[in-house]
Amino acid sequence: MTARKLDGKAVAAQIKSELKERVAALRARGITPGLGTVLVGADPASEVYVRGKHRDCREVGIESLQVRLPQSSSLEQITEAVAQLNRNPACTGFIVQLPLPEHIDEEAVLSAVDPEKDADGLHPVNLGRLVLDVDHRQDFPVPCTPRGIVELALRCGLDWNGKNVCVVGRGRTVGRPLTLLLQRHDINATVECCHRGTRDLAAHTARADVVVAAAGVPGLIGAKMVKPGAVVFDVGITRRESTAGGKAKIAGDVDPGVWETAGWLTPNPGGVGPMTRAMLLVNLVEAAQRQCAARENRDNSVKL
Repeated sequence: MTARKLDGKAVAAQIKSELKERVAALRARGITPGLGTVLVGADPASEVYVRGKHRDCREVGIESLQVRLPQSSSLEQITEAVAQLNRNPACTGFIVQLPLPEHIDEEAVLSAVDPEKDADGLHPVNLGRLVLDVDHRQDFPVPCTPRGIVELALRCGLDWNGKNVCVVGRGRTVGRPLTLLLQRHDINATVECCHRGTRDLAAHTARADVVVAAAGVPGLIGAKMVKPGAVVFDVGITRRESTAGGKAKIAGDVDPGVWETAGWLTPNPGGVGPMTRAMLLVNLVEAAQRQCAARENRDNSVKL
């Protein structure tokens, strides 16, 4: 058996094509979506990621607002930059690129973001909404990687309903919110979340219909740990610097041998990463649509 590829690049391209039409419709209603980014310092990986986000924006007609601050910036300077984007009507939504410098309290910075402009879906208010809103219409931003994982499977014809899912990793950006998202009534999966305290990880992954590896440990999930025919998402990323001074290589959490066991598998890179970026744009466009609807409701109230 050789696993079929869950092609995140192809699905993300399809989503961006759909977003072009939605952005054009918003512009016709007088709303131009704008993505803001706050980048502190000069981490090479963060710079590449932020450039990619703004390149995606150009592809679909979204404006870009870039804020760059030096590594030595204080918490007050960073939160002031966040406050300016909160107030800026040209900014529909924005992200603070992580990680921040070690001397900065990340929680304080993320909490300063207006929840309605939280393009990453990581604000405590929006994570709280994800906890509470298990059976209602989703009208708030959801963390991009979990949303991308769910959407990638659905667009490839895979159904989450009733599936046993093993999420490996309990981080704030993937593991914890994905566990919550998969339990929504409209998705309806049965989920267990494994982590460094889990005993006999292989026993958990081997009985799962779907394995999501998001621990950031290269090669953690081997072929014998996966049920034949299972769906596997390789989410974790570890950058390994080239000894020859060349481009850094990316290592995923899933061993290459899993291709011979799984039924479906995401490549890494090229699987979940493009979907994460696409979902950032979806969050942004949905925020613009909510803002547009709110503005039109206010205008109609004034006329009445």
